[in-house]
Amino acid sequence: MTNETLLLDIENLHAQYVNPHNQNEKINILNGINLKIYKGKKHAIMGPNGSGKSTLSSVIMGHPHYQITQGDIRYYNQQTSKMESITGLLPHERAKKGIFMSFQNPVSVPGLPVTQFLRASLQNIRGKDITVKDFRKELKSNMEALQMNPDLMKRYLNEGFSGGEKKRMEILQLSLLQPRIAILDEIDSGLDIDALRQVSEGINRLVDNERAFILITHYKRLLDYIAPDSVHIIAEGKIIKEGGPELVDILESTGYEEIVKEAKLAS
Repeated sequence: MTNETLLLDIENLHAQYVNPHNQNEKINILNGINLKIYKGKKHAIMGPNGSGKSTLSSVIMGHPHYQITQGDIRYYNQQTSKMESITGLLPHERAKKGIFMSFQNPVSVPGLPVTQFLRASLQNIRGKDITVKDFRKELKSNMEALQMNPDLMKRYLNEGFSGGEKKRMEILQLSLLQPRIAILDEIDSGLDIDALRQVSEGINRLVDNERAFILITHYKRLLDYIAPDSVHIIAEGKIIKEGGPELVDILESTGYEEIVKEAKLAS
């Protein structure tokens, strides 16, 4: 991968959760993550519950409840052709630079119409006004590709949506915003077989040589639909093993416990 364009470079990242109700209550979660994300590649991040997968995605996006105590996150600046630290940026500033994150459990926002949310998000990312006519045309095209019910656009964001509808709404945002890096945090969680296939097809349509995907998942089933280029296994806040797609099959047969045990013996 050394000849590929590096988009995101995470080096010796340590981070802790800070209780928003008690700033003195802090829990160390990430303990030295090293990860390189390349343009045009799909990186799968797997690991047992509590290993730090979702925390890593939140830290990359700058979630205020997580604090970096050591290390750096650097992102490729197209204008300067240099890697630059983003650890001081707010979440919306990272989003404007082209980093997108889908949520494991998308929240409902009563009173916020879906179309209003999507148009405002798109205008903010593009930095210009988009006419209602142009927006509706673009929205319709993307919704049809995702086989989404048009009636969803008459409702408030995620209110009363099924699990599959919420996840397709996340992919709809991804389709419209066209980020350079897409972090998909357990996008397969709570989906039945048909919904998983439709969501996966939506993601695969966006795969190209210009953007990178970070697929966070527990299970092989998502990766049966979206073939990863590389697989990274996290345990106890560290990446303990990396490899190609064959690592998914090894993990499926041995489980996490065996790989964690091997990593501890090797260290």
